[in-house]
Amino acid sequence: MDNLFGQWLALVFSGPDLSGALAIAAKTTLIYFFLIAGLRLLGKRELGQMSVYDLVLVVVISNSVQNAMVGQDVSLGGGLVAALVLLIINRLLTWLMLRNRKIEHLIAGEPVLIVREGHLLQKPMQKEGVTREHVLAAMREHGLRSLEEIQMGVLEPDGAISIVSKESHVHRTRRHFRELRIT
Repeated sequence: MDNLFGQWLALVFSGPDLSGALAIAAKTTLIYFFLIAGLRLLGKRELGQMSVYDLVLVVVISNSVQNAMVGQDVSLGGGLVAALVLLIINRLLTWLMLRNRKIEHLIAGEPVLIVREGHLLQKPMQKEGVTREHVLAAMREHGLRSLEEIQMGVLEPDGAISIVSKESHVHRTRRHFRELRIT
């Protein structure tokens, strides 16, 4: 019985050797940055709302990059190495973006004006993958009935569309804060 338990423990807690773990970490890092760049090139709107085909794309990408990250290593240790690297990189990028405006701009992007004084701005909308229907849906979510009621519409870095009516007052800030820290 002890031998069976020992075999089970060895099977569950097996993992790559140091060179295998470093290879997994390097491949995971490259794939992470490749996907960040790819998602940025797709446009902000892709991040804001996922359709069925977007969900299928995410599932297929996750399966394909999982194989590329860990290769033939299907051990718990290999998966934990990849997960740990992803968590560390994500935390590091968040920390860097909070401290460096250029890095934040490079990774997260900037808000984009897509409606001005009731008129759709076609070039930025096309570049970011925003349709007229997206804007109209956001307009309705804000309780407006027509484009003419919009002072400005902004595609935010997270893919959400902010609408400001002509009757609203806009308070401009220098920087968009993602969280409030109370010390």
